[in-house]
Amino acid sequence: MPYLPHSDALCALPHPYCRNSAPAELFNQAMAEISRFHCRHTPGYEPWLNSNGVHADDLDSLEDWSRLPPIFASYFKRHLLLSSTGEDALELTSSGTSGEKSRMRYDERSMAGAQFMVERIFDHYGWNTPETPCNYLLLSYEPQDRITLGTAYTDQFLCRFAPVNRVAYALRNTGAGHQFDVFGVIAALQSFAEEGLPVRIFGFPAFLWQALQRMQATGVADLQLPAHSLVFFGGGWKTQAAEEIPKAQLYAQIHRQLGIEPSQCRDGYGAVEHAVPYIECAEHHFHVPVYSRVYVRDPGDFSVLPYGQQGLLGFVSPYISSSPAHAVVMSDLATLHPGASCNCGLDSDWFELHGRAGTTVGRSCAMAAAELLGGH
Repeated sequence: MPYLPHSDALCALPHPYCRNSAPAELFNQAMAEISRFHCRHTPGYEPWLNSNGVHADDLDSLEDWSRLPPIFASYFKRHLLLSSTGEDALELTSSGTSGEKSRMRYDERSMAGAQFMVERIFDHYGWNTPETPCNYLLLSYEPQDRITLGTAYTDQFLCRFAPVNRVAYALRNTGAGHQFDVFGVIAALQSFAEEGLPVRIFGFPAFLWQALQRMQATGVADLQLPAHSLVFFGGGWKTQAAEEIPKAQLYAQIHRQLGIEPSQCRDGYGAVEHAVPYIECAEHHFHVPVYSRVYVRDPGDFSVLPYGQQGLLGFVSPYISSSPAHAVVMSDLATLHPGASCNCGLDSDWFELHGRAGTTVGRSCAMAAAELLGGH
């Protein structure tokens, strides 16, 4: 395990949205430390810094981390970038059944740091309930042998915050791939409503929307899932943006047909290339935790844009030592907003997503999974 005390200290902060508990100096020290680590242990990383006007000697005095040259997330679809600690580490991929895949390696330190962040955020929202068994509907892939798909790995991890009574999967393992089982999803929801335990629904939103539509089309009565049930989406929507349902409409439909309050319907933003969790508050805004910084960049000249302007979404975080993904730019368009503009009470910045950039659609887990909707 690499010795990275500042990075580990930052990633172990217990209050994910409390800026007062996360001094800027600690973040600066952690980012300098992880960047120096990759200069020493990741082939080609120091020349990459140098070619972008940053030198190892500059790192200790750097405070504006937007100056650290990021790597496009799409680059990981073509290259497996590893430090010395990533050689024998856990490998996760971003795509389900076909298309380009991002391959990322997570050593024990990096994965533990990312999972700790999720734990603290679940604590913050009161979702860590070890005394309350739950039924789970996972809108993702039924496992087959070892789990390597990032979203499936995440969904399995999220089941640890409340004891599992029973699990149903939307994407059933047929032995020759996976198939969306819409009627199985509906039957699971009906039986869960009768059993009386809280229900946790995790995964791709498109599959739940399809199940709700099928319930209406076939005359299935609205359900009342038990109190303290939770819907937590991740992985995004289908390839065609025109088919995506606005969140407010989706959450309202869930409330009508399943009885879950909109405040208990949340979305999560993340990627296999950047595992820091961004989870909606009760106002449905993606607040930035203390473990990272967010920059929105002009797609034309890559300059950092101010609050309120739309551009490419970028992240920096010192959590990852197995790959030089501590500064990345996604293919998503976003707008950054000050924390005070949200009524949830958090003072950390939040971002708004606008979809994918570019004319060529990049593939993701959700896009691959969407193909399994087929005729549904």
